[in-house]
Amino acid sequence: MRIQDKRWFSGLVVAGLLQWPGSGITNDVAIQCANLIYAVSQTSRCFSDEFLSAAQRETTILTERRFKSVRLDSEELFGYPFVVMTGEAFFLLSATERKNLEDYLRKGGFLLASAGCSNSDWDRGFRNEMNRLFGENALQAIDLSHPVFRTVHKIEKLQLNHAGEEAKLEGVELNGKLVAIYSRHGLNNTANTHGCCCCGGNELTNSLEINVNILVYALLH
Repeated sequence: MRIQDKRWFSGLVVAGLLQWPGSGITNDVAIQCANLIYAVSQTSRCFSDEFLSAAQRETTILTERRFKSVRLDSEELFGYPFVVMTGEAFFLLSATERKNLEDYLRKGGFLLASAGCSNSDWDRGFRNEMNRLFGENALQAIDLSHPVFRTVHKIEKLQLNHAGEEAKLEGVELNGKLVAIYSRHGLNNTANTHGCCCCGGNELTNSLEINVNILVYALLH
């Protein structure tokens, strides 16, 4: 199902297909999430998709349990309501990738982005691209009072595996809607991946709950 000028999943909410447990109504539409391939070959290699299964367990939202790898410069991008973008090196998007990403977010898609293992070079690249697309300081801090921290789990603190730094989520808002959420600290949830570690990076240890909340927030707003 393609992204349209308004969020296509808002129709699911109206139809009663996205409901909380106990409503007596179940979700008949499986939500598919894409893992983006961009800047020729960069992509997430250690971002856990466990939050997709967790969201299905903890709500009645039906999800595909695994990411689908999708190129940012392809038309296939517009078939997914929710995409993940991470990596561990500086990058520059192509002109086609920039246009697709801007169109995708303006037409109702949602982006969850995170610097893999809190990589500072990737953080710099991502900020550059967001500022280029949406203006200087496109990313703004999201206060812990925001509804995204309460959609499924009540999150009162962003917990890091190494003390001494301050963690925060940042977002891009378009026309009063939050369309992208970013963390410079890893949301990888490597505890639920195989053969991966944060390699000394300052990963968020409650990333599973955070990612569940972000997915559900994106689908209901």
